[in-house]
Amino acid sequence: MIKAVFFDIDGTLIAHDLKVVPKDTRRALDLLKQKGIKCVVASGRHLLEFAFLDIADISFDAYVLLNGQLCLNERHEIIFDNPIPPDDCMKLVKAFSERLLPLAIVEKDRLYINYNNDDVQKAQDSISSPLFEIGEYQGAAIYQITAFGNEDKLKKLTEDLKGVKVTRWNPFGVDIIPSDGGKAKGIAAVLETLKITADEVMAFGDGENDIDMLKSAKIGVAMGNSAKALKEVADYVTSDAGKGGIFEALSHFGII
Repeated sequence: MIKAVFFDIDGTLIAHDLKVVPKDTRRALDLLKQKGIKCVVASGRHLLEFAFLDIADISFDAYVLLNGQLCLNERHEIIFDNPIPPDDCMKLVKAFSERLLPLAIVEKDRLYINYNNDDVQKAQDSISSPLFEIGEYQGAAIYQITAFGNEDKLKKLTEDLKGVKVTRWNPFGVDIIPSDGGKAKGIAAVLETLKITADEVMAFGDGENDIDMLKSAKIGVAMGNSAKALKEVADYVTSDAGKGGIFEALSHFGII
């Protein structure tokens, strides 16, 4: 029996060709809540970004943010956190200060970048988001760094880092998180709090950073607009986010 459903945001809950959460998806969330099934966000996003997305008015039972590095309960209190290791953090902050390429630093209460360029603009446009504010590092724990640029520059940035891994979410952008991190780890922490097992979980995603999440769930669903690698590990491939994909899959499995 499914007791919790985890949803990626971009390209999953939000159809970016429409720039909104489709009406049928909102209806699906309402039906899940009526049945007492927990609805949880599992995204690379920061809670601060919800304000400019068509999701700010939707309440969730928990939040797996920053690809699992920061998890909050329904009251936005920390359940689990997993910052980037200090040695790697220092190297990344140095690259940030030297402006080797655009780097967005993600802390618990701040989200900022060293500079914006065309790669950042293209990546942010693809997820219906504004450019980052320019900021300076002030010493707080870093949970994720989003880097923008071509493969060669990104490889040079990360080749000497020992405690992180890179997950791509866009042709122009990648997320750098702790090597032992990922959405599955954050989900495990949330499930412990909710007293739900992985065998009682369904998960929806569309990007390569959703692979471990779909693998860890009893039912892993890839959206029709998903990356090929995600479709290959999914238990079910549904329609696109903007074409009733979430409602379709939940109906297919008899969840709603």
